[in-house]
Amino acid sequence: MSTTEAKTALVVDDHDQERKMLAGILEDEGWTVEDAPSADRAFAQVEPGRFDVVVLDVNMPGTDGLSAMLRFAELDPDLAMVIVTGEALIQKARDYVLRHGAHEVIAKMPEPEHLLGVLDEAARVTRSRRQRAGAPPFGIVGQSPAILALVEQVRRVAPSQGRVLITGENGSGKELVAHAVHLLSKRSAGPFVKINCAAIPKDLVESELFGYERGAFTGALQSKKGRLELADGGTLFLDEVGDLSLEAQAKLLRVIETGEVERVGATRTAHVDVRIVAATNKDLGAALESGDFRQDLFYRLNVLPLHVPALRERRSDVPLLAAHFLETFCAAEEKPLKRLSAEARALLEEYHWPGNVRELRNLMERAAILVPGEEIRAEDLAPWLEGGPGQSEAAGLRGEIERREAEAIRKALEGAGGNVTQAAASLGIDRTNLHRKMRKYGIGRR
Repeated sequence: MSTTEAKTALVVDDHDQERKMLAGILEDEGWTVEDAPSADRAFAQVEPGRFDVVVLDVNMPGTDGLSAMLRFAELDPDLAMVIVTGEALIQKARDYVLRHGAHEVIAKMPEPEHLLGVLDEAARVTRSRRQRAGAPPFGIVGQSPAILALVEQVRRVAPSQGRVLITGENGSGKELVAHAVHLLSKRSAGPFVKINCAAIPKDLVESELFGYERGAFTGALQSKKGRLELADGGTLFLDEVGDLSLEAQAKLLRVIETGEVERVGATRTAHVDVRIVAATNKDLGAALESGDFRQDLFYRLNVLPLHVPALRERRSDVPLLAAHFLETFCAAEEKPLKRLSAEARALLEEYHWPGNVRELRNLMERAAILVPGEEIRAEDLAPWLEGGPGQSEAAGLRGEIERREAEAIRKALEGAGGNVTQAAASLGIDRTNLHRKMRKYGIGRR
């Protein structure tokens, strides 16, 4: 049975072997799969448009599958869910989950053909819902001129068959943009397959890209398709393409020119129909001059260029992204929703974000878990910002926070006629804490 209409799935199961088995079946058929050992962990992975299907076990520690369904529906209302349970519970669970929005219930350890058929249909349901809603099928968050311009470029570029080269710093969201290009393309019914060229040892890149035949090298106990074959009919995302060796670049160039793939150890070639979307954080112009990147390959990849702005170039999006991540992680940790104080929002907007969106996401996860209470203040965040690159700038931001705090104390004391108790009440802190801050800033009562 063809699974070319399937795209992305999240498999949630606390049993490692069963979770990996389900993920493996889907990956072998060209799906892009992520997995999580619990519903609570999975909540942080689900964003609108990120997945086409969630495959969810019923009996798990922490939040069980039936309760998790309701939370997933809040995080992505269009997302189709397939529940997996034991034979004895199928009928009992079926009526409940179907009433509450699940697409289907299947038995554990399903036959691959049955599993793939159910998930194909679930993916079609998800896409149909998103099309009817008219919402963009990807989760790019932001309203800044820079990000709105990028989204418009994606919408123009995606429907074509041209190859795309995405540039931008680490952590800026290049993979999200690549996935958006796929979802808005004429190949959206096909697979979206990705490979991180920087994360795979150079001697294994060739076998990962092109696949290999049984016995091609020590450890090749069976034949395996490469990412190019898995992406047939869809999109191959080459992340950090600038890290490919010159040998791998030459072989990739041949695939682009001929559409033919030859597995390692094979004596015949296979034809593939793949759109390549590549991304890099490197200056490929400099790599061309140094001879580390082939000029002919560069021109074939750089047909439709897209640039993802760094987070510091779209600072007005920082509060939107921070609120989005906070909501996601508070839900995942089953904590009350936290909010950022005005000073905290100002601090985040002023910070230079060397780690881009990824750094902000990690910071909000830390804040959701470690900051007590429902308000996150600037002083909660400043030490964590100081801990990374750009320490001197972060220190300058802390100084700005302290200047603002001192000014607020002076105004409160002036408004209270020098009465410390009244000033503390107006600031929302206790009298002892206010005395400590007054000593710190050298502020005396009038």
